[in-house]
Amino acid sequence: MFVVIISPIEVMKAIYITDEKMEKTNKKERKYMKKLLFAAHSLGLGGIETALVTLLEELVKKEYDITLILEKKEGIFLDTLNSNIKVEEYCPSNNRFIFLRKIINMCKQIKFRIEYKNKFDFAAAYATYSLSNGFVARAASKNSALWVHLDYLTLNNNDEEKTKQYYKKLKCEEFKNIIFVSNESKNNFLKLFPECKNKAIYCNNLIDGKKIIEKSKEDIPEKKENIITFLNVGRHDEKQKRLTRLIEVADMLKNDKLEFKILLIGDGKDTDQYKKIIKEKNLQDKIFLLGRKKNPYPYYKISDCVILTSDYEGYPVVFLESMILKIPIITTNVSDYKEVEGKFGIVTTKDINEIYNAMKKFITDKYHIKQEFDYKKYNEEIIQKLEKILNK
Repeated sequence: MFVVIISPIEVMKAIYITDEKMEKTNKKERKYMKKLLFAAHSLGLGGIETALVTLLEELVKKEYDITLILEKKEGIFLDTLNSNIKVEEYCPSNNRFIFLRKIINMCKQIKFRIEYKNKFDFAAAYATYSLSNGFVARAASKNSALWVHLDYLTLNNNDEEKTKQYYKKLKCEEFKNIIFVSNESKNNFLKLFPECKNKAIYCNNLIDGKKIIEKSKEDIPEKKENIITFLNVGRHDEKQKRLTRLIEVADMLKNDKLEFKILLIGDGKDTDQYKKIIKEKNLQDKIFLLGRKKNPYPYYKISDCVILTSDYEGYPVVFLESMILKIPIITTNVSDYKEVEGKFGIVTTKDINEIYNAMKKFITDKYHIKQEFDYKKYNEEIIQKLEKILNK
């Protein structure tokens, strides 16, 4: 029997060598598991939320370590997220006493910095309108990005000074990159901030075409009818979506004795207003409010045309969804409308008479899509851009 005697110095050496090896191994693992953080408001129904969930699902497949921080840990998409995505909440105080609110939020910011400061390889403020999202992203990573989903110059009726002040309030100059989902919003931004040319990037939203096609096959109570059916999917926010235009046009078409239906999927702060106007105009047999749907895609399949009457958008996700499901589009001339015009549908101005003429022509003549949409090629180009941004 042999007894091996090891001195304390040798034990310490062995521990040191083991720790050093483990640290090298951990560094190698970290090299292939980049830590990404995304900050958003919530995961309620909407185009921005749909785009975010699609993006996160794609990044998880590529084995990134992802944390999602929400102002409100709620929403229709929350339960659909991949279980590998960590979801946390950072909710700023809305206390009505200004001084107390500032103290509470300062404490929250200090706590967040202690826990997360520069702990991520990349961090994005995905909800442009959220000041707290901006703080979270800038604190969490030196490689931070502001994600811009709307053309704010158009939103502000081309008021350049108001738009400038809005971006300055967001501290856009402190982000390493500013990502625009539409070319028009990027170009309008650069008119105001030419010095940001090197950090402004156009990168459209990813789209999960395969999932959309599969989910469109699910059964729903409503069935395809032998009547021209228009579909609008989105948040009920009159300031942006201007669904009163659609209701007004429906009234005009009904007076023409034309046969048609309009399905509205979604809800929001102006839903009751729309219900009231529809009832006043006696359009209950023409316009049907179906509420929010976790899976809206079967409704595309029972519709003949997707319609937008908005004042402004980023690059609308419903454009992509319609193109994948081969449903023609009628849209007002919102951002990047040229992607639709002459290929996937009809573009109008925001004038009610033009929208009326387009819908009337569709009812009588329909519209045949001129081009096939290759969502795989579309996604590949976006992923290449994203990889460059994430790996800076």
